[in-house]
Amino acid sequence: MLICGRKEKRPKIDSLYLTSNVVLWIVMKLTVKDILDKKKKKEKIVVLTAYDALFASLQEECDVDVLLVGDSLGMVLLGHSSTVPVTLRDMIHHTKAVSRGSKNSLIVADMPYGVCEQGPEHTVRSALRLIKEGGAHAVKIEGGQEKKKQIQALAEAGIPVMGHLGLTPQSVEKLGGYRVQGKQAKDAAKIEKDALFLEKAGAFSIVLECVPRLLAKRISKKLKIPTIGIGAGSDCDGQVLVTQDLLGMGENSCYRFVRQYTNLRKTIKKSIQSYVSDVRSGKFPNAKESF
Repeated sequence: MLICGRKEKRPKIDSLYLTSNVVLWIVMKLTVKDILDKKKKKEKIVVLTAYDALFASLQEECDVDVLLVGDSLGMVLLGHSSTVPVTLRDMIHHTKAVSRGSKNSLIVADMPYGVCEQGPEHTVRSALRLIKEGGAHAVKIEGGQEKKKQIQALAEAGIPVMGHLGLTPQSVEKLGGYRVQGKQAKDAAKIEKDALFLEKAGAFSIVLECVPRLLAKRISKKLKIPTIGIGAGSDCDGQVLVTQDLLGMGENSCYRFVRQYTNLRKTIKKSIQSYVSDVRSGKFPNAKESF
């Protein structure tokens, strides 16, 4: 995409051309290869969840590398108690919105619960819908070797895959709740084995969620593909958080691994309360706000 304008800061500049006093930028879309290259260059990868065009646009302006349309939208936006009820239709709807708001970030969409469980053919059809209809560039799948056939089918179809190991929310009941995974030697060995499998199967990166820091560090060193940590320590190749968590928009206190950079819930409530008060008292709208 070509952008022409006066000299000012622009995101992801690949090449720069000067024509008189006008500057011409070529802005390149981030690709899977760029993410792989970041690990080689030892550049940290920044990932955030995005569920709509507004946040996607804001995040891209802030130079976020990867926008993850997570099935966490079921809890963050739709009011569910888990990610399980989220449908493929939900994911396509929100991925479309994110793709409208983002022009250069890499967009990864979660494969919702129930899709991979219906076999490799259904998995590929669903992933193609997320890409062709939703505008995603890649999909994310929870699990390791138990999803071998699905991941191989996606690789054969040329669909980029981000893996997800450790605490996998779609299997939270099986895992015994939202808690750290891989603390026992047997469990840690399985996660490590699954990570090596995912790399060999063609995944371009792996999310490690709620695993001990030393385990995440060991896996990150063994893999050629990037690891994206969430509750997995600072030695991963990148980090991901739910955007609404870091902005302090949730009703409940966040997990230990979340750093809240502000408390928007408090700010938003105060603003709405002021509006309610002004409307009821007749202070809004005033003469300047009327025609």
